[in-house]
Amino acid sequence: MTVDAAAPAVALSNVRFAYCPGRDVVSIDSLTINRGETVFLHGPSGSGKTTLLGLLAGVLTATSGSVRILGQDLTPLSSGARDAFRAQHLGYVFQQFNLIPYLSVRENILLPVRLDRERRAKLGTTDPVKAADALAAELDIASAIHSPVTELSVGQQQRVAVARALIGSPEVIICDEPTSALDSDRRERFLELLFASCHKVGATLVFVSHDFTLQPLFSRTVELPEINSASATIAKEN
Repeated sequence: MTVDAAAPAVALSNVRFAYCPGRDVVSIDSLTINRGETVFLHGPSGSGKTTLLGLLAGVLTATSGSVRILGQDLTPLSSGARDAFRAQHLGYVFQQFNLIPYLSVRENILLPVRLDRERRAKLGTTDPVKAADALAAELDIASAIHSPVTELSVGQQQRVAVARALIGSPEVIICDEPTSALDSDRRERFLELLFASCHKVGATLVFVSHDFTLQPLFSRTVELPEINSASATIAKEN
């Protein structure tokens, strides 16, 4: 699926999402994220942070409005088309990881490049297995590369999810609380790898965390207030 090279990474217009009619979880009049930006998404519980990430990734479909990623409006696409777009262009670190329990660490990391040939093509001449092993080494899970992910700690599983999101250099990387299970040393190494990987390929990063001490590391903060009858996303520059 082709994308518009001149379009912003994210462009939302009049977006509403409700799990139950009349009770919006996300209400955004306008939000634009340019390519290459690193955006810290912050807000209180109930402000719709995880739901918004689901809309950006095409896991959820907006009740109304336009959700454009790399110029492609996801709202009218079928579920299969959204899945294909996500596989080609997005890396997603889910809050619950969404790893495949019967696969090894390496097999989980390799999934995006094995399921989508365009994602695999971004590796160029690099062997996918070597790319997966290199990410595992950088995230300190190389010793578990052949282990089933069910044998790993929560923190190790989180790092597998991150490696899977990074492989194949997606244009947009979405992270939902990716450092919550990491100690301070591993968190620092992970963030260094994440920012370096984004910078290397010009990827856009949208990052949700309750840890506001991380906010100064990002180029911009988007605050999501708790939804009420008049609430909308407020974006502000750091």
